[in-house]
Amino acid sequence: MIRREEITQHYAYDPAQVDRVVPEVVEHVAVVPYDAGWPAAYAVVAERIGAALGPGAVAVEHVGSTSVPGLAAKPVIDVDVMVADPTDEAAYVPALEAAGFVLQLREPRWHEHRAFRGAEPRSNVHVWGPDCPEVERHRILRDWLREHPEDVERYAAAKVGAAEETNAVGGVVMDYNARKEPVVRAIFERAFRARGLL
Repeated sequence: MIRREEITQHYAYDPAQVDRVVPEVVEHVAVVPYDAGWPAAYAVVAERIGAALGPGAVAVEHVGSTSVPGLAAKPVIDVDVMVADPTDEAAYVPALEAAGFVLQLREPRWHEHRAFRGAEPRSNVHVWGPDCPEVERHRILRDWLREHPEDVERYAAAKVGAAEETNAVGGVVMDYNARKEPVVRAIFERAFRARGLL
């Protein structure tokens, strides 16, 4: 059972706590209008994950901005994958890598998060354990945005502005994430309050 305090607690990113398998690189951050093909792209990624992990994938979900109809986003499909134990990398890393997903990083102190990158379609695959508060946060944000077009507009504007600022100084994706974080947290607060979590 996930405690409400775990769901409402925001994660403070600390690069010193991240074990990067692949170095972070400066890349142009492109935020594009919503693409009606993103759900189909997710289906391709989910099928590939399911074929690779079988019952080892406890759950697979489309999250992030590409999961919200009408929301501008980076054209990268975000997927949450729950496994029995993310620290047991032998149980899933070789299979995901054989399916074309490259392990990017480990964040042991953030719910034992593991992140992979896939191509064709471009995807970020996030591996977590069962009953992970971050997975619940992703669901809450996705579902709230699907129901609140005013916050979709607010978030889209923040994303475009954050991308422009990040690209202007040659930043990385984590810089982009930090620039849009105040708007994300404000949306979370509304969603949390509506669900009685605050």
